[in-house]
Amino acid sequence: MTKPTTGREEIRRLARLSPFELKAEFVRLAEAYQRDEPGQKGKSTAHMLNAGRGNPNWVCTGPREACLALGHFALAESRRVWTADDLGGMPERSGIAGRFDAFVRGHPGLPGIELLRRSVELAVDRFGFEREAFLHELADASIGDNYPVPDRMLVHAERIVRGYLQEELMDRRPPSPQQPELFATEGGTAAMCYVFDSLTKNGLLHKGDRIALMVPVFTPYIEIPELDTYGFEVVRIQADKLVETGVREWRYPADEVAKLADPGIRLVCLVNPSNPPSLALSRQVTDQIKQIVATTNPDLMIVTDDVYGTFVDGFRTLAAELPRNTLLVYSYSKHYGATGHRLGVIGLDRDNVIDDLIAALPAEWKERLARRYGTLSLEPGKLRFIDRLVADSRQVALNHTAGLSLPQQAQMVLFSLFALLPEGKAYKARVQGIVRRRLDLLMEGSGMKIADDPGRAGYYVELDLLAEAERVAGKDFATFLEKNYEPTEPLFRLAEQTGVVLLNGGGFDGPEWSVRVSLANLDDLDYLKIGHHLKQIFADYRAEWDASRAS
Repeated sequence: MTKPTTGREEIRRLARLSPFELKAEFVRLAEAYQRDEPGQKGKSTAHMLNAGRGNPNWVCTGPREACLALGHFALAESRRVWTADDLGGMPERSGIAGRFDAFVRGHPGLPGIELLRRSVELAVDRFGFEREAFLHELADASIGDNYPVPDRMLVHAERIVRGYLQEELMDRRPPSPQQPELFATEGGTAAMCYVFDSLTKNGLLHKGDRIALMVPVFTPYIEIPELDTYGFEVVRIQADKLVETGVREWRYPADEVAKLADPGIRLVCLVNPSNPPSLALSRQVTDQIKQIVATTNPDLMIVTDDVYGTFVDGFRTLAAELPRNTLLVYSYSKHYGATGHRLGVIGLDRDNVIDDLIAALPAEWKERLARRYGTLSLEPGKLRFIDRLVADSRQVALNHTAGLSLPQQAQMVLFSLFALLPEGKAYKARVQGIVRRRLDLLMEGSGMKIADDPGRAGYYVELDLLAEAERVAGKDFATFLEKNYEPTEPLFRLAEQTGVVLLNGGGFDGPEWSVRVSLANLDDLDYLKIGHHLKQIFADYRAEWDASRAS
């Protein structure tokens, strides 16, 4: 490889962009390489390897088939009520359980019908549902002929999704069987936006307030607080521990976590397992945060985004350890290959610090909020925060039409029930195995070293190239790189000369010379190739270093 054609000043200018915007430049360079691979004379066989995307390349098929089978049943119910060409009626509750059983018997070859039947039986047995009520909710949701009622989430759907979260994110040890209460949202991204907006609208966060971020972290958590809408002062809790020279542990030192003991910090946000390091929070850090809340900062609000929790066996969310203080954000997108479905939830315990803080607001703020929510309740002061989230998501005035679309809630239900069945547990093991195998191939190809950690989700990996330089050739080599190149220059070389696209870890508030590799969206052997390209990068830099010393 040679130095990239993109100049140093341009590289420095582009590095100010969000990693996801900078990625567009890497994609452009990789596409040019794909067209013009040297020696191919316009007949390039090169492929762009875009490991900058977090979108998985797997799809969970069973619950989708079950949802399609549910759609066939729901349409049969609609046509039963009213048949006139393409005109149907609303499914009726009375007798629907018997009709469902007859439909299942009458369509033994319909894809997904058996999984749908077993999912229904699991829900009835595990949650004690009345079959008629549950099947009517499912059929009506599949048709999508009503507004969501309740607007936060359908009654049976909430209980099922809660059971799923308790199983997958709370290690089957929830603080309370009936908690958290849930608000179904348009993916985890909508949940993030709603949380920041409602905390501000309700006077719990103000411009200039201090919040903490546990970094590296998904870039929107960095960028949203900097918007002029919020303008928060951000305190960073850095995962900067090293286990040995050149090998980052990506764990939070006790003195960094201790920053949360300052009562002036109102909120802390984290992704758990982390993005990009992809490690679950350690028991030591969890216990330290619990001790801080129990002693010096009892009103600390916590937002934990646990989308990657299913990739770690025995994972336990902070929402299970500190239910009074924690807002849980979860998305089905990664585990089920369902980013396009936009399925997410916000969870909050009924007994929580946020409602207590609202109740303790000054009179001026209470009057302001009474005016804001006065059309929703004759006692707006008693409106709980999770219901304010719903109202704020639709500018309050459209609260009566709020809520995630009902067909999406039906799919969410079937994803959740699938996870509780033996097939779902086998599927979970398979997708965990996929990312771990890809990580092994990446490390084999690159020759790099990462910490051995039982809490590693492996959905991404963050590699510190400068630390790796020190590990393989010493401090002088790392100093040479820092002095002579921009931190993102290796990414420009990769894109321009190999067609590989990675993201810059500095954009996630990680070390400037780190890179994020998604292990979710390419074929297994592609990661071996990416590893080889990274290894060649180091060989080229070392050759340049050797040449500089010889001159």
